[in-house]
Amino acid sequence: MSQQTKRRLRLKGPSSLRMQLLSRSLIVLAVLLILIGMLQYVWMKNAMLQNQAEALALQLRSIPRELWDPDLGNAARHAMPRPGTDNTADETTDESNGSAGNAGKGWTTPPRSERPLMFLPNMSLARIETNGSHTDLSSDSSGRTAPKLSSDTYSQILQEFQEHRPVKYKVVDDADGNEQLIVFRPLGTPGSPTGLLQLGIDTDALHAVLMRQLVIFALLAFLAMAGGVALYLPLLRRTLLPLNRIVDTVKRTDAGNLAERFPAAQGQQEIDRLAESFNGMLERLEHAFEAEREAKEHMRRFVADASHELRTPLTSIHGFLEVLLRGAADHPEQLHAALSSMHGESRRMKKLVEDLLLLAKLDQRPKLQVQHARLDLLLREMEPHLRMLAQNRAVAFQPLPVQGRCDPDKLKQVIYNLFQNAVQHTDPIDGAITVALKQQGDHAVLIVSDNGPGIPEEHLPHLFERFYRIDRSRARIQGGAGLGLAIAHSIMTAHGGSLTVASTLGKGSAFRAEWPAE
Repeated sequence: MSQQTKRRLRLKGPSSLRMQLLSRSLIVLAVLLILIGMLQYVWMKNAMLQNQAEALALQLRSIPRELWDPDLGNAARHAMPRPGTDNTADETTDESNGSAGNAGKGWTTPPRSERPLMFLPNMSLARIETNGSHTDLSSDSSGRTAPKLSSDTYSQILQEFQEHRPVKYKVVDDADGNEQLIVFRPLGTPGSPTGLLQLGIDTDALHAVLMRQLVIFALLAFLAMAGGVALYLPLLRRTLLPLNRIVDTVKRTDAGNLAERFPAAQGQQEIDRLAESFNGMLERLEHAFEAEREAKEHMRRFVADASHELRTPLTSIHGFLEVLLRGAADHPEQLHAALSSMHGESRRMKKLVEDLLLLAKLDQRPKLQVQHARLDLLLREMEPHLRMLAQNRAVAFQPLPVQGRCDPDKLKQVIYNLFQNAVQHTDPIDGAITVALKQQGDHAVLIVSDNGPGIPEEHLPHLFERFYRIDRSRARIQGGAGLGLAIAHSIMTAHGGSLTVASTLGKGSAFRAEWPAE
């Protein structure tokens, strides 16, 4: 089946969720009502047949014997009163024997074929012998034709009577095609029946009652469905109201408006879960767009700062080259000064490029060469170089024995960058720098503190951003580009640690590097 055909089939059905729920609910309700109607019809039919069969069985027991026994009528016709016999006794005998009494009085009993049998128009009576012969006793009256079953069926019924088992009624069609309910009664003793007596009644009246009940049920079911639709539509509209609110909120949401949120508790578990999912998605989108905006802003600032930092040494080198081309190369003193300045600017530019490359590597999931190391020995190894960098400043090293896992080269760079930052922001003569190393819990802690002028509070959140400098002129004089702290922060993050700062104006600053120890 093609996609276009599937689409057409989908379009034929109701597209609204409310109409789909309504139509499917009505289909389920209709199926349930049909099943209930069918079960009710079958149950009522069986119950009515059972009741009618019990009533017929009672009527069958009360049928006089002369109606189904022709020998009794013949014996009564030939019976004569004996000489010297009291007529009173004959009368008593007459009362007990029915028509035989009339014969004793000299009355003639008409043959069975001439006697009117009082049957209802919809009833039948038949006698069945043990050999299976069938005698319709109601064929000459206004009753129905008695249905005739097979000889095997009659034999089975006789056997059930002999075994004192209950005999169930039967529903069969007579010779005229009319359905009848028939019941049976044994002739003679139940243990040794000499035949069967069969009484039947037309089931047209019973079916008429069943159909009337079925029509009433169908009418009530239709009214129930109509009432259900009238009541279900407002409830369905109210139930789907939270979903419509979610749709409206989604329509109002775009890249510039991600602050919309759905109510988390609306009384419907599925809608609440959907609202929580949408809220989580909107929150993630908001964070993603915010991170993207920050990344773009950082990239813009990064490109601007990098261009500026690279342009400055290039401009200086270009200027010295022009001076040399104008004839300064012929003067040794001017040539030496120009070359020295050009060498310094090129070295500064090389350092800037190396820092930028390092940051680029750190941004791309850096692969650290992690190994076991004595962190205090690593700091002692750097001590001579750091004291040389500090010049006349007072430096105190306070390393405690700490065993940890780290990339030694990267950790040395962190120590060097933090120490160089302290050197740049302390007085050359009165400056004091302290480098402490200790273990706190399961973390190694490196603290580099100084007695510099401190950092204003508004600058603290931006210290670890690239190219961020509090005093650009001072940093430029001392050769800083604003990348040292950013590099140290990235290295600590790669180690699974952190880099924080605490500063007080007029008293100095303390940078705290912390990462998991051994």
